[in-house]
Amino acid sequence: MTRIAPGDTAVLPTRRVTFEYPDDMHPMWVPHMPEFSAAANAISLGMPYAEPLFIRAMRSTFDRIDPELRARSESYIRQETGHHTQHKKFNDIVVAHYPAVRHVQKLMAINDRWVWRRSPRFRVAYAAAGETISYGVARWTEAHLGELMDRAEPVAATLFCWHLAEEIEHKSNTYDVFEATDGSRLRYALAAAVGLATIATFTFIGALVQLWSERRLHNPLTWFRLARLSVSMAFVLVPTLVISALPGHHPRDITDPIYLPQWLKLYDPATATMPLWGSLPDGLTD
Repeated sequence: MTRIAPGDTAVLPTRRVTFEYPDDMHPMWVPHMPEFSAAANAISLGMPYAEPLFIRAMRSTFDRIDPELRARSESYIRQETGHHTQHKKFNDIVVAHYPAVRHVQKLMAINDRWVWRRSPRFRVAYAAAGETISYGVARWTEAHLGELMDRAEPVAATLFCWHLAEEIEHKSNTYDVFEATDGSRLRYALAAAVGLATIATFTFIGALVQLWSERRLHNPLTWFRLARLSVSMAFVLVPTLVISALPGHHPRDITDPIYLPQWLKLYDPATATMPLWGSLPDGLTD
C-alpha cells in the first residue's frame, strides 16, 4: 500500500469553479507587467494539451497501483479536468486577440503526441516532473503575489491563482504514482529536463508572439523584464527539479506556500465560485 504521510489528503477536493470574463477583457490582464501576462497566457495555451496527457498517464497505471492511491489519483484527475476546461475558455480570448498563437498551439500538440509515443514509464515520469514544475511556478507566484496580482484584472487573476493553489494541494499525487510504478531517478531526471526545456521554449515563443502583436518588442524595457522574469523563475524551478530528482526525496519534504492554500478554503460550493482576487477578506492567513 502507498504510504500517505500526515498532512496528505487521501481524496482531493473537487471544486467546480467557473469563470465569466468581461466582454472587453484584454489578454494583457496584468497591465503594469504585460510581459508576465504574455508568459502566463503562453503557459495557459498549453494546458489543454499537457493536462490531458498527465491524466492519461495516470489512468494508464490504475491496474498497477493500490486502491487508496487510485482513489486519490481519480480526485487528482477531477481537479486537472477542471483546470484545462477553464483554461480553454480563457485561451479562446487570447487566440481571438492573437491568432498567430495557433501556430504555437500546433507545436504544443506535436510535442504531446511525441511524449505519448515514449514508453509508459517515461509518460508517468514526465507527468510527475510536469507537476513538480507547476508546483515550482506556484511557489514563485506566491512570492510575487502583491507585485503581480493586486493590480491585475480580477477574473483572470482568480483563474490563475485558483489553478496554482490546487497545484500546491496535489503536488504529491503524480509523484506517488511514479514511485509506485517505476521510481527510476534517472528516468525522472530526463523527463524533468525535457519538460522544463519544452515549457521554457513554448512560453518564450508564445510570449514573443503576443508582445510582437502588441508592438512591444522594440522596447528595451520589454526585453529587460523578460530576462528578469526568466532568471527569477529559473532560480526557483531549477533547484526544485534538482532536489526532486535526488534519491530519497519526496515533494512533501518541501515546505508549501501559505497564502494560496488558505485562499482555497474560501471556495463556495453552493455558487461554485472563488472570491475574485482583490476582494479578499482581511486576516486570510491568520
